[in-house]
Amino acid sequence: MKTRLRAMFCDHLSIMRGKYLPNSKIGDGSTRFCRSVFGTHYDRDLLDAPGSMVKQGLPDMELKWLHDDIRDSWHAATKVVLGDLYDDEGEPLALCPRRALKRAVADWQKHGLTPKVGIELEAFALQADDSGRLMPYDAPGGVVYGTGPFADPLRFNDRIWAMADDMGFSLDMITAEFDSPQFEYTLTFDDAVKAVDDIVLFRLMAREVALEYGIVLTFMPKPVAEAGGSGMHINFSFLDEAGGNALSAGARGGPEYLNDLARGCLAGLLHHHKGLAGLIAPTANSYMRLQPGSLSGYWQNWGGDHRNVTTRISSEGGAKARLEHRTADASANPYTAVAAVLQAARLGVENAYPLPPIETGDGFDRTDAREGTAADLKGAVNDLERDTVLAQAVGSELVANHVFMKRKEVRKTRDLEGDEMRDFYVHFI
Repeated sequence: MKTRLRAMFCDHLSIMRGKYLPNSKIGDGSTRFCRSVFGTHYDRDLLDAPGSMVKQGLPDMELKWLHDDIRDSWHAATKVVLGDLYDDEGEPLALCPRRALKRAVADWQKHGLTPKVGIELEAFALQADDSGRLMPYDAPGGVVYGTGPFADPLRFNDRIWAMADDMGFSLDMITAEFDSPQFEYTLTFDDAVKAVDDIVLFRLMAREVALEYGIVLTFMPKPVAEAGGSGMHINFSFLDEAGGNALSAGARGGPEYLNDLARGCLAGLLHHHKGLAGLIAPTANSYMRLQPGSLSGYWQNWGGDHRNVTTRISSEGGAKARLEHRTADASANPYTAVAAVLQAARLGVENAYPLPPIETGDGFDRTDAREGTAADLKGAVNDLERDTVLAQAVGSELVANHVFMKRKEVRKTRDLEGDEMRDFYVHFI
């Protein structure tokens, strides 16, 4: 067949939605979707969420893309593209997560700074047993930093790497994580929108390639109750107008070498810590991961090269100076999550929030921080709704839709435990 186009966007639930389109669409183009996708929940319940227009006739929205954004796919005779959403009058759709990230980038560019982003993804590999029940992938020789067939007997990660190369993704690393069969996938730093475009396509590609091997590769935060959680660590820095790293105070990094920009970003992330969680850890399952002493970004704190704080300061300086925010998981829409982190950091700089002292505890037996995220999704959504400054920065209409959908999710999941909780999410995240 002729090469076709797979046009996609990442929705409010972090689900990839799209259409296969004919060869004639390979160029600058557009296609229409029902706007009420933004009122659809994981269980296909159609809800009258703010902005979804479910009760106003379920009108169209339009996905528009550019020829230069079309790229090769991991499937034969197929190209893929991501675009931006517009309403039926041709105006940018306020619910579009990719638009929210572009606004965050533009807000930083007003300061003469361009955000650079690198994202670390963690995922568990599951496979069905003889009864069809999902179980952890059988990799008994898997260890933290494991590579090779003991960590991945089917070698599906080799295929993921090969496909990433074919698509032009710049992989920094694939390795086994602490809790076998858990894996980490890291792409290199890039401009914020391109970095997140790459992440959402890489994540989809990895899940679809793994499925060919009988593996359900899930990026949900806590699919295996007795194992650790999976995060989506957001690393960021800024290019200044001269092309230098604006977070760098010299050749060395770490807390002793923080400049004013880094301090302002840290202060913003701490100030908006509780509200952020409602956007970047947005499922009931997220709060099984977000626990004290779990290296998960639970605490409202910061530190140096310390994996038990929420915002970690790299010990690398110069071009590699960066901040790493560790609360998010990949049940969040990556565009929304990165936008929220960048906006919280910007608010810290612009509003000159005070920066609390560095965390001195080990994070297991002793912690200076006394505040963490909410204990559950209900509390996190309430915290987000109260943080009107952050909501306005990210996008008030997007956040209102999110709050509505997540309050419904609280009710949908309140009686779910164990496999039932996992199976509510696992095929979508």
